[in-house]
Amino acid sequence: MSTREDAPADRGFLVAIIFFILGLGTLLPWNFFMTASMYFNNRLNTSEWSNGTVTTRKEYYFNNWMTLLSQLPLLVFTFLNSFLYQRISEKMRIAGSLVFILILFILTAVLVKIPMEEDRFFSVTMATIWFINSFGAVLQGSLFGLVGLLPQKYSAIFMSGQGLAGTFAALAMIFAIASEADSESAALGYFITPCAGTLLTLISYMLLPKLEFARFYLDPKSKSYELETSSQLLSTDAVEVTEKSRDASNGSVANGNPNKGDNDASEEEGVKQAFIMLPSENASTQKSSVLEVFKKIWVMAFCVTFVFVVTLSVFPAVTVDVKTVYRGKWERYFIPVCCFLMFNTIDWFGRSVTSVLRWPSKESRLFPALVVCRVIFIPLLMMYNVQERHYMPVLFSNDFMFAAVMMFFSMSSGYFVCLSMTYAPQLVEPKDGETAGALMTFFLALGLSLGALFSFPLRFLV
Repeated sequence: MSTREDAPADRGFLVAIIFFILGLGTLLPWNFFMTASMYFNNRLNTSEWSNGTVTTRKEYYFNNWMTLLSQLPLLVFTFLNSFLYQRISEKMRIAGSLVFILILFILTAVLVKIPMEEDRFFSVTMATIWFINSFGAVLQGSLFGLVGLLPQKYSAIFMSGQGLAGTFAALAMIFAIASEADSESAALGYFITPCAGTLLTLISYMLLPKLEFARFYLDPKSKSYELETSSQLLSTDAVEVTEKSRDASNGSVANGNPNKGDNDASEEEGVKQAFIMLPSENASTQKSSVLEVFKKIWVMAFCVTFVFVVTLSVFPAVTVDVKTVYRGKWERYFIPVCCFLMFNTIDWFGRSVTSVLRWPSKESRLFPALVVCRVIFIPLLMMYNVQERHYMPVLFSNDFMFAAVMMFFSMSSGYFVCLSMTYAPQLVEPKDGETAGALMTFFLALGLSLGALFSFPLRFLV
């Protein structure tokens, strides 16, 4: 939406700050569970002594299941959006989701201190991941609809908050490790952080109705302003045209001018023709079918799907198991820094670059070709020092090479995703922009889910 001339000022940029926090809060569940993979793997994949030998218990493949159960809710609730939005109020969807996310984060923090058998802990954790990301999907969809009512720059601010959620989680993990506390206390402090973050997000949302700028755009009466104005203008024009046609038809008799009759008849016919032309104008503003819109944006839909299929196939399921060649303190920081912090920071940078550089163009065949070329990252990252491995050889073990590949991997992911999402609405007429956005959101979720599914066989192949 464009800025309205009669809109009040966003004093102190408070609404912008709130929507940045809301964007941050939407992706806290996914990022905090993903970044804590070392904690969960340590609790699940423990070893025990039997007859003087060390035996490893069954492999849970936590990273694969965590990725799959985090992304499937997004795909499911993309389908359920229309049902939920019509029957459940906005406040219930947003505030309710935040409350349940807070409760589930508190439960996860409490479980840190509760000893539990591995199978039961795995089941409880997977159920928590499913439900917390389900509420996160409802929250994200609702907030995208809400921020769409504000001027366009607030959507960019909201997405910047989302982009930095992963960096926030990675920094929280690094600080927990740096605290030199025991693993249990460090994990407890780590999971208390998203509790505070979710509570701050909830408070921020509750403050929105108290701000004049937010009320102006988000209040239902304000939203209907343009519709009411349009209706009044249409009714006024209709009355004027009717009065003119009535005056014209009566004028020939009143003035007694016999030559005016033919002119009046032609004018009246013109008025009728104008009314006859209205349906054709309305027909031209009618939205195209979903299939027609898809035919125009299918290349961008393929691009956003393929980018996430490649990204989620190896991140974090494969990359989180890469081991450093250096021992000591760096060993504890290697994955939080070179995997999570680097990916999220560079991915956010790649998304931000599209605001100043958009290459290749949306019509260029080079764009989908470059997206497909990203598939090279899958075997490349699988051949790094991933442990444990069974089939593929280790071709690269240098930490700096891994960091360099992760930098290009994350930069291309953020850049091409943002470029695809930006180009799609430009390929259709303005009246079909909303349909194009909804389709791209579905294919984005599809790519995330397919990538999570492919992560299982790819991890087994290593």
